[in-house]
Amino acid sequence: MRVTQTEEMKTRNGTKSKKVRSILLKIIGAIVVAIVLFLGIVYTVNMISNHSEQKRIESYGQHVSVDGKNMNVLIQGTGEETVVLLPGLGTAAPALDFKPLIEELSPFYKVVVVEPFGYGLSDLTEKERTTENIVSEIHEALQGLNIERYILMGHSISGIYGLDYVNKYENEVSVFVGLDSSVPTLTEKVGSSQLEMVKWLKKSGLSRLAMKLGTDPLAALPYDDNTKEQMRILMHKNMYNPNQLNEVEHMYSNFKAAESITFPPNLPVIFFIQANHPVTDRWVPEHEAQVKNSVHGKVMLFEADHYIHRTKAKEIVENFRAFMKEIK
Repeated sequence: MRVTQTEEMKTRNGTKSKKVRSILLKIIGAIVVAIVLFLGIVYTVNMISNHSEQKRIESYGQHVSVDGKNMNVLIQGTGEETVVLLPGLGTAAPALDFKPLIEELSPFYKVVVVEPFGYGLSDLTEKERTTENIVSEIHEALQGLNIERYILMGHSISGIYGLDYVNKYENEVSVFVGLDSSVPTLTEKVGSSQLEMVKWLKKSGLSRLAMKLGTDPLAALPYDDNTKEQMRILMHKNMYNPNQLNEVEHMYSNFKAAESITFPPNLPVIFFIQANHPVTDRWVPEHEAQVKNSVHGKVMLFEADHYIHRTKAKEIVENFRAFMKEIK
């Protein structure tokens, strides 16, 4: 039987197509193998690093029993008045992060840094990270230390928890100080898909790789090398842990609940905030609104970023001490 020219061309084209498909499949297979191998290496390196870093963590502060678990608290200074420092959302090692501010405050005040569950060297908890639970736990820690009267100084999201705190324990808090503290009217929802993504990034080790390849956020900050190293270790340990992710899940509802709360009018309040917020132009007006009915309310602006206490500690303490003299 004779084969026509058309049939021969079809046969040749079919053979070429099979070869192309075979080559493409091999290329795709090689890419998949490379990706799996890459992820396997990243995961293994992360696991080894976590195990190694766990042994290099240096203890600081002291443990206080709260709800049957250990909450870490750092105390420095012996002043007659006590300043209680509360961290912002996701701060890996609050007692280390606040170091520049502690050094400026401690010659004049007894400074107490509370590391909530899931932060610093504190345990994890199974309790939901609602404002009610967080505030109750912080108060229990202070009660365990026999601290009955104090100035509450909070960074970022602690402005939200602080609102609830000063109303619940009005007879204990003498002054509230906000360090670029959050306001209830400025928040946004975080989707569940975003949370699942960050969980995967943490578990896979890709978050560690991203930090390694990115710019070191601590490089230019006023900490000694050992403190920076400990902060990095605790960043890898605590970043995206279950408590902090649960706190993010509750963030929107915690902010919304705080919208109906105001500072007690007889409570002195001072805010140290960044003058130029990178996202909203409502940052300054919203803080001014919070203190307008306070018997002693003040807002001070600085050319700084959100972690204002890292670079403006000296100026904050100088102005805070002046404010304390004004209200007495």
